Amino acid sequence: MESSWRVPVACCRPRVLVLHAVFWGLVALRVFGAALLAEDKTAVVKAVVDPCWLLEEFVVTVECSQCSAFQTKTRLACSHTGYVERVNCTKSNKDEYKSCRSVVMEEHLFWKFEAAMMALTALSAIIVVMRQRWLDRLASEKVRRQIESI
Repeated sequence: MESSWRVPVACCRPRVLVLHAVFWGLVALRVFGAALLAEDKTAVVKAVVDPCWLLEEFVVTVECSQCSAFQTKTRLACSHTGYVERVNCTKSNKDEYKSCRSVVMEEHLFWKFEAAMMALTALSAIIVVMRQRWLDRLASEKVRRQIESI
């Protein structure tokens, strides 16, 4: 019994094998290098003093609101989501800013996701219909050729 799966001969040539090895070696180097660089960056970030709202309880004094262009450039908390809330830590009595996620932003992201999924669904349906028509055309041509040969 012969297998229907065969490796193309072109894939087994030494030059192709070397190119594959070099390509995947570069990919692995890129991935592991990025992982090593990420570990170095996290060590630097951990050296910075943690905000008080991570270490103790806090009370929200100003609800989540969108940052202005100036605040986005000056406040680190604004750079994460574009929204910030002001909190007061209970033990140290410090006022700090904390990044937050707005309901409006979440709803906007949800509808963007829904629109993308609907577009992907429509595209997939169109591709399926086109492929089915193409296969039907091939089948009818094959039947026509068989009938003509008789």
